Amino acid sequence: MKTDTQRTRRVVMAALGGITAVGLLAGCGSSTPGQAAGGGGDSSGKTTIEFWHRTFTPPENAWYKDIVKKFNASQDKIVVKDTEIPADAWDQKMKAAQAAGKAPDIYTHSGSIQDAVNAGQLYDLGKVVDKSKLGEIIDSAKSVSEIGGTYYAYPLLQEAQTVLFWNKDMLSKAGVDTDKAPATWDDLLADCAKIQPTLAQGQYCISPSSDAITFAWSTVGQQYNFAGHTALTDDWKSPNIDNAGYRDLMSKYKELWDKGYMPKQALAAYVEGKDFGQKKVAFKVSGSWMMSEIGSDYPDLLTKTGIGAFPNASNADGRTATTLGNFKWVIDAKTKNAEAAGKFLEWSLAGDPQNLVPFFVNTQFTKVPVRKSVQDAVAKDEAAAKAPWSTVITNDIAPDAISEPTYPWDVSLAVGTAMESVMKGAASPDDAINTANAAIQKVIQSQDLPSKAPKK
Repeated sequence: MKTDTQRTRRVVMAALGGITAVGLLAGCGSSTPGQAAGGGGDSSGKTTIEFWHRTFTPPENAWYKDIVKKFNASQDKIVVKDTEIPADAWDQKMKAAQAAGKAPDIYTHSGSIQDAVNAGQLYDLGKVVDKSKLGEIIDSAKSVSEIGGTYYAYPLLQEAQTVLFWNKDMLSKAGVDTDKAPATWDDLLADCAKIQPTLAQGQYCISPSSDAITFAWSTVGQQYNFAGHTALTDDWKSPNIDNAGYRDLMSKYKELWDKGYMPKQALAAYVEGKDFGQKKVAFKVSGSWMMSEIGSDYPDLLTKTGIGAFPNASNADGRTATTLGNFKWVIDAKTKNAEAAGKFLEWSLAGDPQNLVPFFVNTQFTKVPVRKSVQDAVAKDEAAAKAPWSTVITNDIAPDAISEPTYPWDVSLAVGTAMESVMKGAASPDDAINTANAAIQKVIQSQDLPSKAPKK
């Protein structure tokens, strides 16, 4: 998912917690206009480094604040200055800082690192982080961390972007199985046919993706599930969506739309659970993070919420239907304090697993650690037994999910636009695919994508 869409998700998540902007400094990360954001030495001989991260949910924000405090207290050579940037201001602030050569020493990064590496913005972590620590990153997270064997990012987490939630009471009323998710789209549609007659006015069977931007990032796993591949050929020379798999996927969303199983106007953003919490939908499609919102805002639904993998195409043959999103920490390529930034990153993300346990516990076990030792430590926490959804996310959904695509966002957006237009009846599948093909071909040519295709 590209930066702007990740920002969209985090904007909504910030709103959910009533978060106010804190720590936003004038200029580009400095309290003095025109002063470089990157840190340096002070009169005591300590090295000061600037760390920027976005506004997330309240538990995440609390962890960021605490980890900086603990690191600063753990030693006397480095001082980390923590700056929280509101999610909707992140892109503007970061681009301005990078353009002025005043980017922070270390900061959070979402989505693919390919463009940032191509632009020379990211530091080689192998120079400042112990290679054995980099080696602890689990296989599913390596593709978002390294390029050509060089690590440019260290993930904090992975999270499933497409998870099916259901209200057990609403399903039970319709005589639908409440113990497991519908295995296929055909099963889901059959369930909706049973559920629809039992609903009150203003209630719907399901709240899925429903707009081009959300389709673009949230359905990558579904595209793979239906077609066996994503939107480009492996050599990135051509679009790869003019096929039965993509047509079938589009037709399934059109059926949800045409039969009134989903609302014509979204009752809540894909990334939030308000419509589910207010019992306006029997099924809700969102990311694994939504369970954290249910636990904090709708605790009465915790024991009444089912969670499972998103339904498969009828011929999926075990192919995943979800994509793993992520948030990573990176070091700026132009920093003058790479060693200090590396020590902070290594201590926080690659050090003692107990530094990370509070993050995953306090976010309601809705995210996946990227180190086996951290996964084991989180599983041992006494609260884990009260979060049965944790094993579903970690063991049933995440292991075979695919990482976010590394091709440009405009490719994904072309697919998302096609899906929305077909769903709403604005274009036939053939016309929508032709339009998307033309848009993708322009991206391929203008950005010389074949030269950037992943080498396997």
